[in-house]
Amino acid sequence: MSISIHTGELGRPDVAALLALHVAAMQAQSPADACHVLPGAALAHPSITFYAARRDGMLLGVGALKALGNDEGEVKSMRTAPEAVRQGAARVLLKTIVGEARSRGYKTLRLETGRSPEFDAANALYDRAGFRECGPFGDYPESPFTRFMTLGL
Repeated sequence: MSISIHTGELGRPDVAALLALHVAAMQAQSPADACHVLPGAALAHPSITFYAARRDGMLLGVGALKALGNDEGEVKSMRTAPEAVRQGAARVLLKTIVGEARSRGYKTLRLETGRSPEFDAANALYDRAGFRECGPFGDYPESPFTRFMTLGL
């Protein structure tokens, strides 16, 4: 059965629970000065398009695309549900986000993630998708913990 992508859904209880898990994990795994996770309510900002991946109604993962201007965007809040790890949800979400960024005419897609072992799976996904390391962008400060990445579209 295939994975379906849904926009919105921030008000659904399973989404709220996964986002709470995401925020708690990021706060536990990241130094305070390098933790840039958005709480669920912040993802409702008009500059952000939020996605949920489901299979037969079951939430597999979430991700978001934040507009950074007229020609670039940022990947935000990527998280796979623990029971759905290695089922392809993150790959489908990232493909959806990249596709939407292209359809908006963005020239660049950026992201910020961590360097510790807890981020290995995410980093492997981003590397496979063609993202390359870059310097800090936006308001993010330089940090030895943080990995900044970019993808030319």
